[in-house]
Amino acid sequence: MALLPIITRDNPILRKKAIKVTSFDDKLQRLVDDMIETLIAAPGVGLAAPQVAVSQRLIVVRLPDNDEEDRAEYGVHAGVTYVVANPKIIKASKKMVSGTEGCLSIPGLWGEVERHEEIVVTGQDREGKDFRLKAQGWLARVFQHEIDHLDGILFTDRASEVWKPKKEGEAAPEEA
Repeated sequence: MALLPIITRDNPILRKKAIKVTSFDDKLQRLVDDMIETLIAAPGVGLAAPQVAVSQRLIVVRLPDNDEEDRAEYGVHAGVTYVVANPKIIKASKKMVSGTEGCLSIPGLWGEVERHEEIVVTGQDREGKDFRLKAQGWLARVFQHEIDHLDGILFTDRASEVWKPKKEGEAAPEEA
């Protein structure tokens, strides 16, 4: 496994619509492993293949499980790594919630983004088997953020407000 460089918003790959994953071969498995390692090392909660300069419809998502507080907040989803090829949101709640987001490809900026509170995501797992997940709260937000990356959309495109931290060392939200 290897750490992959995370590209930043000046790279045009981030603005392209990613292509469908059609082959679940060894090359894809290496990419998945490398993306997971990169996500954990960053650290982040989500990573889309375009963020590592691979224009394929592939995301990895992993909510933290560093302590009891994380496990209490994220429940059964804490520490679970979700790998989804060709993810689609097939259902979304009408209720929208606003929250602070950051992005590994846009370091140093945060934004206030409105997202669906609950979604249902389908796609394929890393082996090509059908995947379906009902997500709510922070997990739903992370999936929406990462799926946006597959369509060339950055959180700053959706943000009602974008800002830099006011002072050095100010705590940042987990970055997706």
